[in-house]
Amino acid sequence: MTNQRSFKARVRTRMEKTGESYTTARRHLINRAAEPASTAASTPAPTEPNATAAAAQTERIAEDLIRARTGRGWDGWFALLDAASASEWTHTRIARHLVTEHEVPGWWAQTITVGYEQARGLRAPGQRRGGGFEASASRTVAAPAVRLFEAFADETARARWLPDVEVRVRTATAPRSFRADWAGGPTRIVVGIDAVGESKARVNVLHEKLTGAEQAAELKAYWRERLAALKVLLETNGDH
Repeated sequence: MTNQRSFKARVRTRMEKTGESYTTARRHLINRAAEPASTAASTPAPTEPNATAAAAQTERIAEDLIRARTGRGWDGWFALLDAASASEWTHTRIARHLVTEHEVPGWWAQTITVGYEQARGLRAPGQRRGGGFEASASRTVAAPAVRLFEAFADETARARWLPDVEVRVRTATAPRSFRADWAGGPTRIVVGIDAVGESKARVNVLHEKLTGAEQAAELKAYWRERLAALKVLLETNGDH
């Protein structure tokens, strides 16, 4: 009951900020748990410099960090989800359950869900639930969200930090999201951008439809390098 009251309070807070109806505000909060990690992050994602796409979630994110951010360690969350028979649920249902019933922030709900699915054999590290591989990377940049969006959506700006790559834009919604086919396909990128105050934003890149763990590891390293270059470009106004 306490968790439900707290969730309702969050809904009402959103209503006051956005002017939305209760139903609309509630739907937005629940849907954040179902979004890919690339678009749901409002808390900076922990980074492990030596992690690869093949590393399990529980290896990438330390026990003390998950406990500090969510109130439980890995084993605690796994036991709780097992008790709810969550291994029989979809990815979306697990993440929503963590958000609505246990007040886990959206990004961390996704983190726990992926870790649980890997631990229970529902997906391999670097693999999507149900098959297929993907790679992801993220970076917080001291630049407004609109500048990060333009760095992807504007062809000239994109060439400054992502040279010699052909992309075919599928959808672009300023300043939050950008989707494109990568180098003629069949892989594609999904980019999410979240403002962190007026002069800082976080960008998350998800590279989908990959052929296997090896390609996922290579692209994970590639995107970490490219986002680091983008950060330098925007934070120095392109001086270097």
